[in-house]
Amino acid sequence: MLRSSIALGCLCLSPAFAPAQDIAAFEQKQLPVLVDTYKQIHAHPELSHFEINTSALVAAELRKSGYTVTDHVGVYPDGSKAFGVVGILKNGSGPALLVRGDMDALPITEETGVPYASHVKTKNKAGQEVGVMEACGHDVHTTVLIGTARTLAANRSAWHGTLMIVGQPSEETIDGAKAMVADHLFERFGKPDMVIGLHDTNTRAAGTVSLAAGPAMASSTSVDVTIRGIGGHGAYPYAGRDPIVLAAEYIVQIQTIVSREEDPREPAVVTVGSIHGGTKRNIIPDEVKLELTTRAFSDQSRQVILDGLKQIALGIGTTAGLPPERMPTVTVQENESTPVLVNDPALSARVRATLVATLGAANVFDEPVTMGSEDVGVFGIAAKAPTVYFRLGAMYPDRLATANAAGQLLPGLHTSKFEPDPEPTLATGVKSLTAVAISLLQ
Repeated sequence: MLRSSIALGCLCLSPAFAPAQDIAAFEQKQLPVLVDTYKQIHAHPELSHFEINTSALVAAELRKSGYTVTDHVGVYPDGSKAFGVVGILKNGSGPALLVRGDMDALPITEETGVPYASHVKTKNKAGQEVGVMEACGHDVHTTVLIGTARTLAANRSAWHGTLMIVGQPSEETIDGAKAMVADHLFERFGKPDMVIGLHDTNTRAAGTVSLAAGPAMASSTSVDVTIRGIGGHGAYPYAGRDPIVLAAEYIVQIQTIVSREEDPREPAVVTVGSIHGGTKRNIIPDEVKLELTTRAFSDQSRQVILDGLKQIALGIGTTAGLPPERMPTVTVQENESTPVLVNDPALSARVRATLVATLGAANVFDEPVTMGSEDVGVFGIAAKAPTVYFRLGAMYPDRLATANAAGQLLPGLHTSKFEPDPEPTLATGVKSLTAVAISLLQ
Protein backbone atom coordinates (compact mmCIF):
# COMPACT_ATOMS: atom_id res chain seq x y z
CA MET A 1 0.00 0.00 0.00
CA LEU A 2 1.28 3.44 -0.87
CA ARG A 3 1.12 6.23 1.68
CA SER A 4 0.41 9.87 1.03
CA SER A 5 3.58 11.79 0.30
CA ILE A 6 2.17 15.02 1.75
CA ALA A 7 3.35 15.66 5.30
CA LEU A 8 1.05 17.28 7.80
CA GLY A 9 2.17 20.64 9.06
CA CYS A 10 2.52 21.31 12.77
CA LEU A 11 0.41 24.27 13.87
CA CYS A 12 1.29 24.76 17.51
CA LEU A 13 0.49 27.13 20.33
CA SER A 14 3.05 27.98 22.92
CA PRO A 15 2.21 25.95 26.02
CA ALA A 16 2.04 29.04 28.21
CA PHE A 17 0.41 27.98 31.43
CA ALA A 18 -2.79 29.65 32.57
CA PRO A 19 -4.61 29.46 35.92
CA ALA A 20 -7.62 27.16 36.16
CA GLN A 21 -10.16 29.98 35.95
CA ASP A 22 -8.87 30.85 32.50
CA ILE A 23 -9.66 27.46 30.97
CA ALA A 24 -12.46 28.83 28.82
CA ALA A 25 -10.28 31.68 27.57
CA PHE A 26 -7.48 29.25 26.75
CA GLU A 27 -9.86 27.03 24.82
CA GLN A 28 -11.17 29.97 22.83
CA LYS A 29 -7.66 31.25 22.10
CA GLN A 30 -6.52 27.96 20.60
CA LEU A 31 -9.70 27.37 18.55
CA PRO A 32 -8.52 29.03 15.29
CA VAL A 33 -5.34 26.98 15.40
CA LEU A 34 -7.32 23.80 16.04
CA VAL A 35 -9.59 24.51 13.07
CA ASP A 36 -6.51 24.87 10.85
CA THR A 37 -5.10 21.64 12.26
CA TYR A 38 -8.40 19.86 11.61
CA LYS A 39 -8.41 21.01 7.99
CA GLN A 40 -4.84 19.84 7.49
CA ILE A 41 -5.64 16.38 8.82
CA HIS A 42 -8.83 16.26 6.75
CA ALA A 43 -6.99 17.17 3.56
CA HIS A 44 -4.24 14.61 4.16
CA PRO A 45 -5.92 11.47 5.54
CA GLU A 46 -4.14 8.16 6.07
CA LEU A 47 -5.57 4.65 6.02
CA SER A 48 -5.43 2.19 8.91
CA HIS A 49 -1.92 0.82 9.54
CA PHE A 50 -0.43 3.83 7.70
CA GLU A 51 -1.04 6.78 10.06
CA ILE A 52 2.54 7.97 9.61
CA ASN A 53 2.10 11.74 9.41
CA THR A 54 -0.98 11.96 11.61
CA SER A 55 0.73 10.10 14.46
CA ALA A 56 3.82 12.28 14.06
CA LEU A 57 1.64 15.38 14.38
CA VAL A 58 -0.01 14.08 17.56
CA ALA A 59 3.36 13.15 19.06
CA ALA A 60 4.84 16.56 18.26
CA GLU A 61 1.90 18.44 19.75
CA LEU A 62 2.00 16.40 22.97
CA ARG A 63 5.74 17.00 23.38
CA LYS A 64 5.25 20.76 22.95
CA SER A 65 2.69 20.67 25.76
CA GLY A 66 5.07 18.94 28.16
CA TYR A 67 3.99 15.30 27.89
CA THR A 68 6.45 12.42 27.97
CA VAL A 69 5.74 10.88 24.57
CA THR A 70 6.32 7.44 23.10
CA ASP A 71 5.38 6.73 19.51
CA HIS A 72 5.15 3.58 17.38
CA VAL A 73 3.28 1.87 20.20
CA GLY A 74 1.49 -1.25 19.01
CA VAL A 75 2.30 -4.50 17.26
CA TYR A 76 0.05 -6.40 14.85
CA PRO A 77 -0.16 -10.21 14.65
CA ASP A 78 2.18 -10.25 11.64
CA GLY A 79 4.85 -8.53 13.74
CA SER A 80 4.60 -5.12 12.07
CA LYS A 81 4.62 -2.04 14.28
CA ALA A 82 1.63 0.23 14.70
CA PHE A 83 1.63 4.02 14.83
CA GLY A 84 0.13 4.39 18.29
CA VAL A 85 1.08 7.43 20.36
CA VAL A 86 1.10 7.63 24.17
CA GLY A 87 1.62 10.87 26.07
CA ILE A 88 2.00 10.79 29.85
CA LEU A 89 1.61 13.82 32.12
CA LYS A 90 1.91 13.30 35.86
CA ASN A 91 0.51 15.96 38.13
CA GLY A 92 0.69 14.82 41.73
CA SER A 93 -1.29 12.13 43.45
CA GLY A 94 -4.69 11.11 42.13
CA PRO A 95 -6.35 8.76 39.65
CA ALA A 96 -4.97 7.80 36.26
CA LEU A 97 -7.15 8.65 33.26
CA LEU A 98 -6.78 7.37 29.70
CA VAL A 99 -8.13 9.82 27.09
CA ARG A 100 -8.32 8.25 23.65
CA GLY A 101 -8.63 9.60 20.11
CA ASP A 102 -8.38 7.59 16.88
CA MET A 103 -6.39 8.71 13.83
CA ASP A 104 -7.14 6.61 10.73
CA ALA A 105 -9.26 7.33 7.64
CA LEU A 106 -11.30 5.28 5.17
CA PRO A 107 -10.89 4.15 1.53
CA ILE A 108 -13.59 6.51 0.22
CA THR A 109 -13.37 9.19 -2.48
CA GLU A 110 -14.56 12.45 -0.93
CA GLU A 111 -17.50 14.30 -2.50
CA THR A 112 -18.16 17.08 0.02
CA GLY A 113 -16.80 19.89 -2.14
CA VAL A 114 -15.28 21.73 0.85
CA PRO A 115 -12.11 23.75 0.11
CA TYR A 116 -10.06 21.44 2.32
CA ALA A 117 -11.42 18.22 0.82
CA SER A 118 -9.11 15.25 0.47
CA HIS A 119 -7.70 14.46 -2.96
CA VAL A 120 -5.45 11.70 -1.67
CA LYS A 121 -5.25 8.48 -3.66
CA THR A 122 -3.52 5.30 -2.61
CA LYS A 123 -3.61 1.56 -3.22
CA ASN A 124 -5.35 -0.94 -1.00
CA LYS A 125 -4.11 -4.41 -0.13
CA ALA A 126 -5.57 -5.76 -3.38
CA GLY A 127 -3.54 -3.26 -5.39
CA GLN A 128 -6.60 -1.23 -6.37
CA GLU A 129 -6.40 2.57 -6.41
CA VAL A 130 -8.80 4.10 -3.89
CA GLY A 131 -9.57 7.54 -2.58
CA VAL A 132 -8.87 8.28 1.08
CA MET A 133 -11.23 10.34 3.24
CA GLU A 134 -11.83 11.23 6.87
CA ALA A 135 -15.37 9.91 6.49
CA CYS A 136 -15.84 8.90 10.11
CA GLY A 137 -14.66 12.08 11.80
CA HIS A 138 -11.35 10.80 13.12
CA ASP A 139 -9.91 14.16 12.06
CA VAL A 140 -12.32 15.68 14.59
CA HIS A 141 -11.31 13.15 17.23
CA THR A 142 -7.57 13.71 16.69
CA THR A 143 -7.92 17.48 16.80
CA VAL A 144 -10.11 17.38 19.91
CA LEU A 145 -7.54 15.08 21.54
CA ILE A 146 -4.77 17.60 20.80
CA GLY A 147 -6.87 20.51 22.06
CA THR A 148 -7.86 18.68 25.23
CA ALA A 149 -4.28 17.62 25.93
CA ARG A 150 -3.08 21.21 25.52
CA THR A 151 -5.79 22.64 27.75
CA LEU A 152 -5.18 20.14 30.53
CA ALA A 153 -1.42 20.68 30.38
CA ALA A 154 -1.87 24.44 30.57
CA ASN A 155 -4.26 24.25 33.54
CA ARG A 156 -2.65 21.76 35.90
CA SER A 157 -3.92 23.55 39.00
CA ALA A 158 -7.41 22.33 38.08
CA TRP A 159 -6.67 18.61 38.39
CA HIS A 160 -4.43 16.05 40.05
CA GLY A 161 -3.32 12.60 38.97
CA THR A 162 -1.92 11.10 35.78
CA LEU A 163 -3.06 11.74 32.22
CA MET A 164 -2.51 9.08 29.57
CA ILE A 165 -3.28 10.61 26.18
CA VAL A 166 -3.60 7.87 23.53
CA GLY A 167 -3.58 8.49 19.80
CA GLN A 168 -4.90 5.18 18.54
CA PRO A 169 -4.29 3.80 15.06
CA SER A 170 -6.44 1.41 13.02
CA GLU A 171 -9.85 1.83 14.57
CA GLU A 172 -11.49 1.28 11.21
CA THR A 173 -9.97 -2.20 11.02
CA ILE A 174 -10.73 -2.58 14.77
CA ASP A 175 -7.28 -3.95 15.50
CA GLY A 176 -5.51 -0.79 16.70
CA ALA A 177 -6.45 -1.03 20.38
CA LYS A 178 -5.54 -4.73 20.40
CA ALA A 179 -2.20 -3.90 18.79
CA MET A 180 -1.38 -1.36 21.51
CA VAL A 181 -2.43 -3.72 24.31
CA ALA A 182 -0.36 -6.50 22.70
CA ASP A 183 2.64 -4.15 22.80
CA HIS A 184 2.39 -4.16 26.61
CA LEU A 185 0.68 -0.76 26.78
CA PHE A 186 -0.29 -0.99 30.42
CA GLU A 187 2.86 -2.79 31.56
CA ARG A 188 4.93 0.02 30.04
CA PHE A 189 2.84 3.04 30.99
CA GLY A 190 0.69 1.90 33.91
CA LYS A 191 -2.97 0.97 34.11
CA PRO A 192 -5.58 3.72 34.04
CA ASP A 193 -8.37 3.88 36.59
CA MET A 194 -10.80 5.13 33.92
CA VAL A 195 -11.04 5.37 30.12
CA ILE A 196 -12.90 8.12 28.24
CA GLY A 197 -13.34 9.24 24.65
CA LEU A 198 -15.86 10.62 22.17
CA HIS A 199 -17.15 10.06 18.65
CA ASP A 200 -18.85 12.57 16.37
CA THR A 201 -22.29 11.93 14.86
CA ASN A 202 -24.44 13.15 11.98
CA THR A 203 -27.63 12.89 14.05
CA ARG A 204 -26.89 15.79 16.41
CA ALA A 205 -26.12 19.46 15.87
CA ALA A 206 -22.71 20.89 16.66
CA GLY A 207 -22.75 22.22 20.21
CA THR A 208 -24.50 19.16 21.64
CA VAL A 209 -23.47 15.79 23.04
CA SER A 210 -25.25 12.55 23.86
CA LEU A 211 -24.55 9.57 26.07
CA ALA A 212 -25.82 6.02 26.60
CA ALA A 213 -25.25 4.15 29.87
CA GLY A 214 -24.65 0.40 29.80
CA PRO A 215 -24.23 -1.49 26.50
CA ALA A 216 -23.83 1.32 23.96
CA MET A 217 -22.32 -0.18 20.80
CA ALA A 218 -22.51 -3.70 19.41
CA SER A 219 -19.76 -6.24 19.10
CA SER A 220 -18.35 -6.64 15.62
CA THR A 221 -17.09 -9.89 14.15
CA SER A 222 -15.38 -10.13 10.76
CA VAL A 223 -15.95 -13.38 8.88
CA ASP A 224 -14.49 -14.67 5.60
CA VAL A 225 -16.45 -17.28 3.66
CA THR A 226 -15.14 -19.23 0.68
CA ILE A 227 -17.76 -20.96 -1.47
CA ARG A 228 -16.06 -23.58 -3.64
CA GLY A 229 -17.49 -25.23 -6.72
CA ILE A 230 -16.30 -27.08 -9.76
CA GLY A 231 -15.38 -24.69 -12.55
CA GLY A 232 -15.98 -25.08 -16.24
CA HIS A 233 -17.37 -23.54 -19.41
CA GLY A 234 -20.33 -21.18 -19.09
CA ALA A 235 -22.11 -23.08 -21.86
CA TYR A 236 -22.05 -26.36 -19.93
CA PRO A 237 -22.99 -25.56 -16.29
CA TYR A 238 -24.24 -29.12 -15.75
CA ALA A 239 -20.67 -30.35 -16.07
CA GLY A 240 -19.58 -28.48 -12.92
CA ARG A 241 -20.95 -26.87 -9.77
CA ASP A 242 -21.38 -23.12 -10.07
CA PRO A 243 -20.03 -21.38 -6.91
CA ILE A 244 -21.65 -18.09 -7.93
CA VAL A 245 -25.10 -19.66 -7.75
CA LEU A 246 -24.17 -21.35 -4.47
CA ALA A 247 -22.92 -18.02 -3.10
CA ALA A 248 -26.19 -16.35 -4.09
CA GLU A 249 -28.15 -19.06 -2.28
CA TYR A 250 -25.90 -18.70 0.76
CA ILE A 251 -26.34 -14.91 0.92
CA VAL A 252 -30.11 -15.26 0.86
CA GLN A 253 -30.24 -18.08 3.40
CA ILE A 254 -28.02 -16.43 6.01
CA GLN A 255 -30.56 -13.61 6.31
CA THR A 256 -32.78 -16.09 8.14
CA ILE A 257 -30.25 -16.31 10.99
CA VAL A 258 -31.47 -13.01 12.41
CA SER A 259 -35.13 -13.49 11.47
CA ARG A 260 -35.48 -17.13 12.53
CA GLU A 261 -32.58 -18.20 14.75
CA GLU A 262 -32.04 -15.19 17.00
CA ASP A 263 -34.28 -14.27 19.91
CA PRO A 264 -36.25 -11.32 18.50
CA ARG A 265 -35.45 -9.39 21.67
CA GLU A 266 -31.75 -9.60 20.83
CA PRO A 267 -30.63 -7.13 18.14
CA ALA A 268 -28.31 -8.69 15.57
CA VAL A 269 -26.99 -7.95 12.09
CA VAL A 270 -25.43 -10.09 9.35
CA THR A 271 -24.06 -8.14 6.38
CA VAL A 272 -22.18 -9.33 3.30
CA GLY A 273 -20.02 -6.36 2.37
CA SER A 274 -17.87 -7.90 -0.33
CA ILE A 275 -18.27 -10.66 -2.90
CA HIS A 276 -15.62 -11.63 -5.46
CA GLY A 277 -15.62 -14.46 -7.96
CA GLY A 278 -14.94 -15.14 -11.59
CA THR A 279 -12.81 -13.56 -14.29
CA LYS A 280 -14.91 -13.73 -17.48
CA ARG A 281 -18.58 -13.99 -18.38
CA ASN A 282 -18.34 -17.44 -19.99
CA ILE A 283 -16.19 -19.12 -17.36
CA ILE A 284 -17.66 -20.81 -14.29
CA PRO A 285 -15.07 -20.11 -11.56
CA ASP A 286 -13.76 -22.53 -9.00
CA GLU A 287 -14.65 -20.38 -5.97
CA VAL A 288 -16.26 -17.20 -4.67
CA LYS A 289 -15.02 -15.25 -1.66
CA LEU A 290 -17.33 -13.33 0.67
CA GLU A 291 -16.44 -10.85 3.41
CA LEU A 292 -19.02 -10.46 6.18
CA THR A 293 -19.52 -8.35 9.26
CA THR A 294 -21.83 -9.39 12.09
CA ARG A 295 -23.10 -7.35 15.04
CA ALA A 296 -24.58 -8.45 18.36
CA PHE A 297 -25.03 -7.31 21.96
CA SER A 298 -24.32 -10.59 23.74
CA ASP A 299 -21.90 -13.49 23.41
CA GLN A 300 -24.83 -15.86 22.99
CA SER A 301 -26.29 -13.83 20.13
CA ARG A 302 -22.87 -13.65 18.47
CA GLN A 303 -22.47 -17.41 18.72
CA VAL A 304 -25.91 -18.01 17.19
CA ILE A 305 -24.76 -16.02 14.15
CA LEU A 306 -21.45 -17.86 13.81
CA ASP A 307 -23.08 -21.27 14.22
CA GLY A 308 -25.68 -20.33 11.61
CA LEU A 309 -23.06 -19.19 9.11
CA LYS A 310 -21.24 -22.51 9.43
CA GLN A 311 -24.35 -24.70 9.33
CA ILE A 312 -25.79 -22.99 6.26
CA ALA A 313 -22.43 -23.24 4.48
CA LEU A 314 -22.34 -26.96 5.19
CA GLY A 315 -25.90 -27.33 3.99
CA ILE A 316 -25.21 -25.48 0.73
CA GLY A 317 -22.20 -27.66 0.00
CA THR A 318 -23.98 -30.89 0.88
CA THR A 319 -27.02 -30.06 -1.27
CA ALA A 320 -24.72 -29.30 -4.21
CA GLY A 321 -23.06 -32.67 -3.82
CA LEU A 322 -19.60 -31.24 -3.33
CA PRO A 323 -16.80 -33.57 -2.24
CA PRO A 324 -15.39 -32.99 1.28
CA GLU A 325 -12.36 -31.10 -0.01
CA ARG A 326 -14.61 -28.62 -1.89
CA MET A 327 -16.99 -27.84 0.97
CA PRO A 328 -17.40 -24.12 1.90
CA THR A 329 -15.23 -22.74 4.70
CA VAL A 330 -16.18 -20.11 7.26
CA THR A 331 -13.27 -18.32 8.97
CA VAL A 332 -13.66 -15.86 11.84
CA GLN A 333 -11.08 -13.06 11.72
CA GLU A 334 -10.65 -12.64 15.46
CA ASN A 335 -8.12 -9.82 15.11
CA GLU A 336 -10.69 -7.80 13.17
CA SER A 337 -13.38 -8.29 15.79
CA THR A 338 -14.24 -6.31 18.88
CA PRO A 339 -16.48 -6.82 21.92
CA VAL A 340 -19.59 -4.91 22.97
CA LEU A 341 -18.78 -1.40 24.15
CA VAL A 342 -20.23 -1.00 27.62
CA ASN A 343 -20.42 2.43 29.20
CA ASP A 344 -19.99 1.85 32.91
CA PRO A 345 -23.27 3.02 34.52
CA ALA A 346 -21.70 4.67 37.57
CA LEU A 347 -19.03 6.47 35.57
CA SER A 348 -21.63 7.43 32.94
CA ALA A 349 -23.66 9.17 35.64
CA ARG A 350 -20.62 11.21 36.68
CA VAL A 351 -19.77 12.09 33.09
CA ARG A 352 -23.35 13.07 32.31
CA ALA A 353 -23.52 15.37 35.32
CA THR A 354 -20.35 17.11 34.16
CA LEU A 355 -21.64 17.47 30.60
CA VAL A 356 -24.88 19.00 31.84
CA ALA A 357 -23.00 21.41 34.09
CA THR A 358 -20.66 22.36 31.25
CA LEU A 359 -23.00 22.57 28.24
CA GLY A 360 -26.44 22.93 29.81
CA ALA A 361 -29.14 20.27 30.08
CA ALA A 362 -30.70 21.34 26.76
CA ASN A 363 -27.53 20.31 24.96
CA VAL A 364 -27.08 16.86 26.52
CA PHE A 365 -29.17 14.03 25.06
CA ASP A 366 -29.76 10.35 25.69
CA GLU A 367 -28.02 8.37 22.95
CA PRO A 368 -29.81 5.26 21.69
CA VAL A 369 -27.74 2.10 21.46
CA THR A 370 -26.26 1.49 18.04
CA MET A 371 -25.28 -1.52 15.98
CA GLY A 372 -22.08 0.32 15.08
CA SER A 373 -18.92 -0.91 16.80
CA GLU A 374 -15.83 0.59 18.41
CA ASP A 375 -12.64 -0.88 19.82
CA VAL A 376 -12.07 1.77 22.52
CA GLY A 377 -13.63 -0.70 24.97
CA VAL A 378 -10.65 -2.99 24.49
CA PHE A 379 -8.58 -0.60 26.60
CA GLY A 380 -11.07 -0.69 29.45
CA ILE A 381 -11.38 -4.48 29.35
CA ALA A 382 -7.61 -4.99 29.28
CA ALA A 383 -7.04 -2.53 32.13
CA LYS A 384 -10.17 -3.63 34.03
CA ALA A 385 -11.12 0.03 34.12
CA PRO A 386 -14.61 1.55 33.69
CA THR A 387 -15.09 3.17 30.28
CA VAL A 388 -17.33 5.95 28.99
CA TYR A 389 -17.57 6.91 25.33
CA PHE A 390 -19.97 9.70 24.42
CA ARG A 391 -21.23 11.24 21.18
CA LEU A 392 -20.32 14.69 19.87
CA GLY A 393 -22.82 16.51 17.66
CA ALA A 394 -21.10 17.59 14.44
CA MET A 395 -23.74 18.85 12.02
CA TYR A 396 -24.52 22.37 10.83
CA PRO A 397 -27.65 23.19 12.90
CA ASP A 398 -29.60 24.73 10.00
CA ARG A 399 -28.90 21.79 7.69
CA LEU A 400 -29.87 19.33 10.40
CA ALA A 401 -33.12 21.16 11.13
CA THR A 402 -34.03 21.16 7.43
CA ALA A 403 -33.26 17.45 7.10
CA ASN A 404 -35.22 16.59 10.26
CA ALA A 405 -38.23 18.57 9.02
CA ALA A 406 -38.16 16.54 5.81
CA GLY A 407 -37.77 13.26 7.68
CA GLN A 408 -34.30 12.74 6.25
CA LEU A 409 -30.81 12.12 7.55
CA LEU A 410 -27.78 14.16 6.61
CA PRO A 411 -24.92 12.20 5.00
CA GLY A 412 -23.51 10.05 7.76
CA LEU A 413 -20.39 8.22 8.81
CA HIS A 414 -18.63 6.17 6.16
CA THR A 415 -20.20 8.15 3.32
CA SER A 416 -18.47 10.34 0.74
CA LYS A 417 -20.45 13.46 1.74
CA PHE A 418 -20.07 13.38 5.53
CA GLU A 419 -19.33 17.00 6.48
CA PRO A 420 -18.93 18.19 10.08
CA ASP A 421 -19.30 21.85 11.05
CA PRO A 422 -15.69 22.41 12.14
CA GLU A 423 -15.56 25.32 14.57
CA PRO A 424 -18.48 24.58 16.95
CA THR A 425 -17.82 20.84 16.77
CA LEU A 426 -14.20 21.24 17.81
CA ALA A 427 -15.02 23.87 20.44
CA THR A 428 -17.66 21.64 22.04
CA GLY A 429 -15.44 18.57 21.79
CA VAL A 430 -12.51 20.20 23.60
CA LYS A 431 -14.75 21.91 26.16
CA SER A 432 -16.67 18.75 27.02
CA LEU A 433 -13.75 16.30 27.02
CA THR A 434 -11.61 18.70 29.09
CA ALA A 435 -14.40 19.25 31.62
CA VAL A 436 -14.98 15.51 31.96
CA ALA A 437 -11.26 14.84 32.43
CA ILE A 438 -10.94 17.53 35.10
CA SER A 439 -14.02 16.26 36.95
CA LEU A 440 -12.55 12.74 37.09
CA LEU A 441 -9.02 13.84 38.05
CA GLN A 442 -9.81 15.03 41.56
